[in-house]
Amino acid sequence: MRIIHTSDWHLGQFFYTKSRAPEHQAFLDWLLVQAVEQQADAIIVAGDIFDTGSPPSYARELYNRFVVKLQQAGCQLVVVGGNHDSVATLNESRELLACLNTTVIAAASDTPGEQVLLLKTRDGQPGALLCAIPFLRPRDITLSQAGQSGHEKQHSLLEAITQHYQQCWQEAQAQREALGLSLPIIATGHLTTVGVTKSDAVRDIYIGSLDAFPAQAFPPADYIALGHIHRAQRIANTEHIRYSGSPIPLSFDELGKEKSVFIVDFADGKLSRVEPLTIPLYQPMQMIKGTLEEIEHQLAAIEPREDGKKVWLDIEIVTQDWLNDLQRRIQALTEQLPVEVVLLRRSREQREQTLARQDNETLSELSVQEVFARRLASEEGRDPGQLARASLLFSQTLAEMENEEPSCKL
Repeated sequence: MRIIHTSDWHLGQFFYTKSRAPEHQAFLDWLLVQAVEQQADAIIVAGDIFDTGSPPSYARELYNRFVVKLQQAGCQLVVVGGNHDSVATLNESRELLACLNTTVIAAASDTPGEQVLLLKTRDGQPGALLCAIPFLRPRDITLSQAGQSGHEKQHSLLEAITQHYQQCWQEAQAQREALGLSLPIIATGHLTTVGVTKSDAVRDIYIGSLDAFPAQAFPPADYIALGHIHRAQRIANTEHIRYSGSPIPLSFDELGKEKSVFIVDFADGKLSRVEPLTIPLYQPMQMIKGTLEEIEHQLAAIEPREDGKKVWLDIEIVTQDWLNDLQRRIQALTEQLPVEVVLLRRSREQREQTLARQDNETLSELSVQEVFARRLASEEGRDPGQLARASLLFSQTLAEMENEEPSCKL
């Protein structure tokens, strides 16, 4: 039995106003080729198919077209919902996709048997049992109790998630015994586990209730295919508990490490091999840091690409100048270069220092102009023209208020 483990597609994502549609289309085309070349029996997508609960029409089209084309590869598809996915959106095409060898599990079920699936090999023989567990929303698996403390709520949620996994695991064991076959048991999950390395694009999904799920609380499945964390990694130094990561970089801090899916092989009812399959980088991206002079040298070193694609840049600059002034200077430096600046900001250290200074200030110490300037400076990455217009309108409004004669005095 061979599966491909992937997750966190985030179809429909806009990256600082940039569409990721070409990258996602290229990835899905690549995945179709891999399904054939690797002779995969099933593809498991461990959550976050879409970036939002109401994905744009082109994102739904990418998803549906992939499902249709995958049928030519003779490969089963299993999709579980993530925290970004809408249960209603995934369920609206569930019955239709079931006719195309695709199973969608959008939310937790009270009946464990509905989440335990029999995966078959390409020749139609039983190959594995899958505990298809999506993102577990607290309201789906716990009952709210009045008067609970934050710690008690956290403990209740941990117990509920653990119990849900155990129920599905026990159901899978019962089905395996009924079949009388030595089949591996696979589980999925879309959550944060203890010890993972996150990225800026990952949203904490159990804030205030549960920070991370301990790896030892998972049932002893032969392989646990996880989603939600965008960097591919093993958990608790194990071979069988893994995040596949996202197929494209969803934030600039995900650069520097190749994106991949996992090829997972089973033999004699047990896990036999897990191998990463590197995904090509379809959109060049780069982070540049330093002073204005250092950034100018780094920009000059960027060569035009053979494919003609412009490099998307995140520029972190060490300076005390106003961001508006910086944007004009950076725009002049990059005008003739094969790059596109999608994010311009001060260095993280400077931002933290600014926040620390502001924490010790009160509004009474600042003028109206200073308050507005601070607020405007926080809008990093916005169009310079919009910021300049906002500043002009504010100045005009302030001038009008100062020149206005009061109708009465108190």
